[in-house]
Amino acid sequence: MKYAAGVDVGSTQTKCVLIDENGKIVARALRETGANITRAGERGFEAVLQAGNISRDDVLCVTGTGYGRFKVEFGDLQITEITCHAKGASVLFPGTSTVIDMGGQDAKGISIANGEVTDFVMNDKCAAGTGRFLSTAADTLGLRLDEIGALSLQARNPVRLSTVCTVFVESDIMSYVAQGKQIEDILGGIHSAIAARTIALVRRVGLKPEYTFTGGVSLNVGMVKMLEEKLGAKLNVCEDSHYMGAIGAAMFALEHALAASGS
Repeated sequence: MKYAAGVDVGSTQTKCVLIDENGKIVARALRETGANITRAGERGFEAVLQAGNISRDDVLCVTGTGYGRFKVEFGDLQITEITCHAKGASVLFPGTSTVIDMGGQDAKGISIANGEVTDFVMNDKCAAGTGRFLSTAADTLGLRLDEIGALSLQARNPVRLSTVCTVFVESDIMSYVAQGKQIEDILGGIHSAIAARTIALVRRVGLKPEYTFTGGVSLNVGMVKMLEEKLGAKLNVCEDSHYMGAIGAAMFALEHALAASGS
């Protein structure tokens, strides 16, 4: 059995996926990216090989993607995260027409037709609506990032944020805390504001069902629910949504290897 791999070096986390020659996922690995982007890709790849108990010699092709794709120096291909997220979404959810990707430092809307990217929009100049914004909110409230989504679902009277600027979110939150607002209501307001901003962003490429949610923020159940409420439609989300870019990268690697061998 031979394999292909995708290494998605994001600004916050590095995700790696190993697939076999039939396109089946055999291993996944997740590492914090940290300051050394080159080493992050190497560590992630080493981890996914170990997780799959696979030798490097059995990997036919590796695709680097994400923020640090050109630092995946051992890779055979470098492909943008937009193309890889679209590929991964189309493989896992073939009916996908719109991808909503929310990562650590940016948010994207990607329009797809027949598995190909037709248009995209990206918010990469501001951390509003990203994992960083949510992380700042969690830190301000003294909570873990993985707690806030579920807590937001308990909101009864969500607050209205005056801004979704990461620079000012701490003072906004502290102001609501001083007013005696419930933590759940503050988090409900935060999730609602981010969802509204994200929908406005994605609307620029067109809101066409089916919708597939990718990126690290897809792990946040509160954000999934709030986006669905504002869209009036269900989102495709699964346990591998966080790895969608790496999955797409691995599929490109497999296709490249098979084409090279004439299979």
